Amino acid sequence: MSTTLSSFQVETYRRQGIVHPLRALPAAEAEAIHGRYRAQADFVKGRNNQKPHLLFTWLDALVRDPRIVDAVESLLGPDLFCWGSQFFAKPAGDAAYVSWHQDATYWGLSSPDVATAWVALTPSTRESGCMQVVPGTHLAQVPHEDKFDDANLLSRGQEVAVRVDPASVVDVVLQPGEMSLHHVLLFHGSEPNRSSLPRIGFAIRYMPTRVRQLSPIRDSALLVRGHDAHGNFDHEQSPQSDLHPDAVAHHGAVIDRQLRILYAGAQARGKLNPAARPGIKETT
Repeated sequence: MSTTLSSFQVETYRRQGIVHPLRALPAAEAEAIHGRYRAQADFVKGRNNQKPHLLFTWLDALVRDPRIVDAVESLLGPDLFCWGSQFFAKPAGDAAYVSWHQDATYWGLSSPDVATAWVALTPSTRESGCMQVVPGTHLAQVPHEDKFDDANLLSRGQEVAVRVDPASVVDVVLQPGEMSLHHVLLFHGSEPNRSSLPRIGFAIRYMPTRVRQLSPIRDSALLVRGHDAHGNFDHEQSPQSDLHPDAVAHHGAVIDRQLRILYAGAQARGKLNPAARPGIKETT
């Protein structure tokens, strides 16, 4: 099981912007979570697939799981927020893709010191459209273009405005229960699922409590380890039970606020499509 990362793994992350594969859960536990997801798949869509750990106790437990958080602590320190989570699902034969992009482009955070744990619940292979990355591209923010391609699963079709050398691309192949940890500025994307099986993972966004939201709208996050000595974010609440009414109301208010922050950020950058407010990306 993944606990504290080795010095070699930490250095790999610092140099390449990603470390993988790491064993986060036994395959049987990953399959159990996959089963719970399948039972809720019709519900966990759109807004309900943004921070679903605020709605379900089993996801709250996952974002706090020491086998994941220990590894993140090796990279970001002992005081950690979970800022976001969502399921990433590509049905068998899905033709949709994700363009090359950097997650931090429109998030409005004061620092790119943010890591995503991508936990595979089914095999994530090249054929099934696994995440692809360009190691070493996490060292600087680059310009993006918004293309609004219907087949692109990003909310604005955002894409890096630089050429990506195909020879530099690495497939992040994961088996159920394995995870990758990648930097918020790392170039990443994915191709269509050309396999006969779904590709499903759960991504968790972690950041140190010292990070701030630059938007004038106050942001929120879930404290999952250590202490918050900074007070930059309102503290989100774990659900008392699955889909408890208080949790549903809390989650709705949190997502409303997050969308306002993203909308304001897109306006400020002149990247707002007049036809639609910016959403949160659906898959990678």
